[in-house]
Amino acid sequence: MLVKNNYKAIFFFLKHLWIDLFLIILYASIITTIDLYTYLHLLTIPLSITTVTGTIVALLLAFRTAQSYDRWWEARKVWGEIVNESRTLIRQVKQFFPTEDPDNTVAEFANRQIIWCYALSESLRKQAFSVKVQNYLDAEKISANNIPSKLLTKHSEQLKKASHNLKLDPIKQAQIDSTISRLNDSMGKCERIKNTIFPRSYSFLIHFLIYVLASILPFGLDDIFPFTEVAIAIIIPVILLAVEETAIIMQDPFENRPTDVPMTALSNTIENNIMEIITDEKVEIIAKPKSFYIN
Repeated sequence: MLVKNNYKAIFFFLKHLWIDLFLIILYASIITTIDLYTYLHLLTIPLSITTVTGTIVALLLAFRTAQSYDRWWEARKVWGEIVNESRTLIRQVKQFFPTEDPDNTVAEFANRQIIWCYALSESLRKQAFSVKVQNYLDAEKISANNIPSKLLTKHSEQLKKASHNLKLDPIKQAQIDSTISRLNDSMGKCERIKNTIFPRSYSFLIHFLIYVLASILPFGLDDIFPFTEVAIAIIIPVILLAVEETAIIMQDPFENRPTDVPMTALSNTIENNIMEIITDEKVEIIAKPKSFYIN
């Protein structure tokens, strides 16, 4: 997630636009130059046509941007739920289980929940598991196609075993199981967002219409001031392309990019909170990277 407006953030954005920017500048410059020295200026397109095209593009972009932000915001809300439910789970386990815990159940739940958060974030980004996660999986001999789901299953298995050994109240057991189920629901929501692709045809249509507008715009402008004409013919399409690119970047919040939902930072927060719950001591917050974004 972007947290600073510096030159690195600007360069990150421009690197997605530089080809389109180059083509539009080249086209506008060539058309204006030819217009000055030939009879091309006799070819005019009514400004009303350009206005209608621009209005259509603006309406489509407004819908596209709203839908993309909705996907990003839903992803952020889901991870907010994960933060809350992770705290709730460990608090319930600590409060409901007896103080005498020979199997160290609370610590195992806490450690597994921390690993679950990191494993989920890395799975959504399709990254190789970090050393921390992989070491845990190797130590516990856990192997599955869906590691986060397997870890939640381990939660349920240990809850069943501990409830039998520690004679846990059935109502309290049901409450803990309900929290695990809500974590599973949150994981499913993340997977739905990740696996639902925004329609490519819609993106192609908007991009095509922006280029149509860029193509006809120079022929609908006044030819009295050529440099002004070039500037307008460049600025308007570039602004529309920038809005479109913003929507494209936001529509996939789990792609390991600076604009993603900061799942790693949220997992760090969860780890910090869980350790404070089980130790009753203040835990030092992990320092944030000195970058223009947090991931």
